[in-house]
Amino acid sequence: MTEHFLSCGKHIPVLLEPVIQGLNLKPDGCYLDGTFGRGGHSRGILQKLGSSGRLVALDRDPAAIADAPENLKSDSRLELIGGEFSELRAYAAERNLLGKVDGLLLDLGVSSPQLDEADRGFSFRLDGPLDMRMDPSSGQSAAEWLASVDEKTLIQVLRKYGEEPYARPIAKAIIAARHASRIETTAELVKVICQARPKLRKNRHPATQSFQAIRIFINDELVQLRTLLIASIDLLSRGGRLCIISFHSLEDRIVKRFMRGNSVEPEQYRGLPNIPREMLPSLKIIGKPVTADAAEIALNRRARTARLRIAERQ
Repeated sequence: MTEHFLSCGKHIPVLLEPVIQGLNLKPDGCYLDGTFGRGGHSRGILQKLGSSGRLVALDRDPAAIADAPENLKSDSRLELIGGEFSELRAYAAERNLLGKVDGLLLDLGVSSPQLDEADRGFSFRLDGPLDMRMDPSSGQSAAEWLASVDEKTLIQVLRKYGEEPYARPIAKAIIAARHASRIETTAELVKVICQARPKLRKNRHPATQSFQAIRIFINDELVQLRTLLIASIDLLSRGGRLCIISFHSLEDRIVKRFMRGNSVEPEQYRGLPNIPREMLPSLKIIGKPVTADAAEIALNRRARTARLRIAERQ
């Protein structure tokens, strides 16, 4: 949910115009924003809705809910919920919205406020407590996990979620370092990683992949994503749009495979003249993946890796 903040305090959500177009907004439609962040995409959606339109937005980060702009909180068309997007199906069922949602948006990853606040522990460029939890009140912090994880598991996490080629030496270095003293801050972890891993690319920090891996694992992000994708079929109405922005290959691969897999008939029915309705594709892919143009990247460097995929419920 990467958003950029200008010096004037205005934030710019990534790929806003492509998202608004991709959702194919109807003035009286019902929409879900599963990653509210600081409300940039939600604001854009509300600007296109009429008085009878409806938007349900949620975020698992309590700070995102608490800091939501007052003009959004007071908008009667918006319902703001603190919760995980993997629970969207349950939230929709409670509101009698299953099969009635005209568009669902996810802006994956970490928001700019989370990265820019040292005490959240997401950034390898800022020194702060080694936390990394989207919801600081729930689950283990990164520091707590690193204090007890075994070397084999740590190697697996770094490889699977960070695609880190130096997973083994980094894991060994972390285990060795914690025997001397517990790793409590982001700066301490960065130092260990940098000593264990050579810097191969000028424009990429050596700790990038390790921090990504630990964050994804701590927040169970890929399981959350898979759960939501499966639920989206029940959430969306016929013609409803699914728009998902991802920032790295692991997320994008999951989204791509889900959309492709649900846009074709099961193999045993392909080419047959009369396919049972329940075996017809549930999604249609809309266009090619959308990326940020040069102008947006110049304004917001974090948009450079963003990729938007769109599918329509059939």
